[in-house]
Amino acid sequence: MALLSRARRHLSLAVAFAAVVPTLSTAQTPDETTVLDSIAVVGTNRVHPTTVVSRAGIPLGQPVSYRDVQRAIEALFAMGQFDSVNAYQATIDDKEVLLFQVHERPILARWTVRGTDRVSDRAVRGRVRMIVGRPYNPAEAAAATARIDSLYRKEGYFQPRVEFTETRIDDENVSLVFDITEGSRVAISQIIVEGNEHFSDNDVVGAMDTGPEGFFWFQQGEYDEDELQRDLRERLPAFYAERGHIDFQVLDDTLVINEETGKAALIISVDEGDEYQVGSFEMVGNRQFTDDQLMQLYPFSDGDDGGGGDAEPVAFDQKQWGDATGEVSNLYYNNGYIYASVRPVLTRRSEPGGEKKVDLRWQVTEGSPAIVNQIRVVGNTITHESVIRRSILMIPGDVFRQDALLQSYQRISNLGFFEQPMPVPRTERVNQQGDVDIIFEVQERRTGNVNFGASVGQGTGVGGFIGLDEPNLLGKAKRVSFQWQFGRNLSDFNISYTDPALRGSLISGTINLHRTRQRFTVADLGRINTRGGSIQLGFPLFGSRFTRFLTSYTLEQSDFDSPTLSPRFSCRKCVLSAIGLSIVRDTRVGMPFPTGGALHQFQLSQNGGPLGGSGDFRRATFEGRWYAPLSGSELDPTASPIRLVLGLTAKTGFVWGDPGPHFRQLFSMGGTQFGIPLRGYDEFAITPEGFDPAARGFQATAVDAFGSAYMAMTGEIGLRISQAIYINAFMDAGNVWAEAEQFNPSRLFRGAGIGANLLSPLGPIGLDYAYGFDRTDAFGNPDPKWKFHFRLGNIF
Repeated sequence: MALLSRARRHLSLAVAFAAVVPTLSTAQTPDETTVLDSIAVVGTNRVHPTTVVSRAGIPLGQPVSYRDVQRAIEALFAMGQFDSVNAYQATIDDKEVLLFQVHERPILARWTVRGTDRVSDRAVRGRVRMIVGRPYNPAEAAAATARIDSLYRKEGYFQPRVEFTETRIDDENVSLVFDITEGSRVAISQIIVEGNEHFSDNDVVGAMDTGPEGFFWFQQGEYDEDELQRDLRERLPAFYAERGHIDFQVLDDTLVINEETGKAALIISVDEGDEYQVGSFEMVGNRQFTDDQLMQLYPFSDGDDGGGGDAEPVAFDQKQWGDATGEVSNLYYNNGYIYASVRPVLTRRSEPGGEKKVDLRWQVTEGSPAIVNQIRVVGNTITHESVIRRSILMIPGDVFRQDALLQSYQRISNLGFFEQPMPVPRTERVNQQGDVDIIFEVQERRTGNVNFGASVGQGTGVGGFIGLDEPNLLGKAKRVSFQWQFGRNLSDFNISYTDPALRGSLISGTINLHRTRQRFTVADLGRINTRGGSIQLGFPLFGSRFTRFLTSYTLEQSDFDSPTLSPRFSCRKCVLSAIGLSIVRDTRVGMPFPTGGALHQFQLSQNGGPLGGSGDFRRATFEGRWYAPLSGSELDPTASPIRLVLGLTAKTGFVWGDPGPHFRQLFSMGGTQFGIPLRGYDEFAITPEGFDPAARGFQATAVDAFGSAYMAMTGEIGLRISQAIYINAFMDAGNVWAEAEQFNPSRLFRGAGIGANLLSPLGPIGLDYAYGFDRTDAFGNPDPKWKFHFRLGNIF
């Protein structure tokens, strides 16, 4: 160490010495060795000399060759701390000394990116893999520049320029700036296909997402390398395979760019291969299902089906073949054969005349059917297990069925008592025969809520509300609801209780009590005071889990008082006594914003007459709602919660007889707050006499606005973002008629718009902005307009 200290004190002498003494690697012959007495290090500031000596690994007092010194230099470079490392050998005071002269790299204090505009700054920064606070390596900066350039070219920019600039902050720190000039993006002006004989260039290009620029704004000819690769590796082979060309290949793709204009021609070279027709077909290994049963799923029934018949030849379709194989697999899974495998086998052959055939076979390995051993529910700390088991469509001892498992999963999700999405149900094999246990995992969530605040009702004024709703009372799925709205124009007290399984049976029961005082400014309907209640019992129809038969009885006493109401609609202490019958079938999934399934509901009631009370009339309504997923599967528990959904709704109703003073049992239409919703129009605006422009000023009357028949339809495309957020584009159509005999669905008022629905602690909130196509002014001239609607407490 004394020698090392002396070397550091006389650094200038060491540098001069190094200039005249050759390095060890050139001073020694390959076989020559030297025994070193000491090692010195010069040029270090941040790295301690002992660290350099330790990392070099040169032993003292032992023979050392030039190869040992080379390995030491490589080890020191590998530290990433030095720009240069030189080694010199000398004799000082009869001692053999090895001197390492190093030059330390500066520390990267900061780096930044400038010039990003069209490509996200985050994506560009992700290509700069340099860490602040570490030694700066120019090679890493050059590599980052190349990665940024590659990113831009991948995004379709054909002449990006990426440069980096180093700036010394002080002797030990440096800053780095990446300057980017993005340039223009490549626009594909044409796509040329070479080697295609069976299909035109337009057919081939039409199967790709990548396309040339065109007249319309969406035909921008945008170049995206990822999409192009999916076109070449997935979409084009699938296009040809659906048409019998299962040997199709993309041989080459070339992008020729005009650097002056930024336009490009994409040249794709393909080998279409031969067109294969369906040859013979056979099934092997199927015992549970007969050949005739599986033939129902075979997609090529017109093939020669045995190799040489006179049937019309059918081109092989790879997609149909794959889908049919999946259906056969599902058939086995849904009948308990969860260990079955269906292997599709294709055998290519050539006919004497040169035609290409593909012989098909389903190689089936059935195995043994799986029997449900146990069904376990895990994680339900509040909800009773009996509530969950009522939603499960299997019992121990049943043959395992995949479709029943998925439907059970959806029914448990629809309860609304558990966090979403629920984990996928698990199956565990329990014995050599292949029997399984089924495990449903749930996680409880808060279900009840207390809400209060201010409310604004169109036509009922400003007020407040307080409410309580608990859909899972005592963990037994019993529902209790209390709601009190109050204000200058409104006092509404409502309480209800529902038990879905009376005394543990399949019979449901609901009781409702209410007292309402309303003073309407809309339509100047005056004051309405109502008090009463209803009771309802529900029974499964023919043992179905999805269809119920319900019967109900309603008894109300009302006072109607308004200067605009005719004597027909005015009364004191008039009584409504009604018995109702309903049939409801509900197979919807993904509630509260369904992604599949349907709801059918038919209601028929007798009011008054032999039941007593005011009026004597019959009321019938029908409602149908149908939903189909446009993305994903409605029963796939592993799919993303984001779903695109098509929804259709149709509703109609009729009243026959004399409703007496009970005009609220008739139908009104318009708006979203009162009566039958029709967005794009004001409350009460749709009347049996047509559109009422005065309803906009709250001047409609009960005599004019209410009818004995109605029809309403809605079509929508919705995006369910989560179980609590749903946005959609919709079109409504509907009308009301004075008498049931005047029903005419060919004349409907139309509205269309966009909407959003949100589940909040206050209840469902809906916002709709709709355009009423058939609005008119006071003189009957067309006057279509936009209308904003706010809804609180209902979803439709």
